[in-house]
Amino acid sequence: MNLKDYKKEKMKDPVFAKAYEEIQPEMNVIRAMIEARTSQNLTQKQLAEKTGIAQTEISRLENGTRNPSIKLLQRLAEGMGMVLDVQFKPKGSSQAAATSKG
Repeated sequence: MNLKDYKKEKMKDPVFAKAYEEIQPEMNVIRAMIEARTSQNLTQKQLAEKTGIAQTEISRLENGTRNPSIKLLQRLAEGMGMVLDVQFKPKGSSQAAATSKG
């Protein structure tokens, strides 16, 4: 059984499905941070040097053991030459995008 099939099977359990949906916003932030950093060909150490945020802190953010503040996300974006863009979307559109990716 591959990961996609395992997830499909687990999503049949309402308790699992609810917990999975609740954590998606955090996972989307983590995914966006990692994708932004890697798109700039930056290591965590290089990003730390550009932002003044400790590399260990960046690691915690990326592995989900620390939730970032908006100010921290702005500092990360600035260090990558980017702008932080937070959006609110209708549930159907974000769920459709998440479903098609995974």
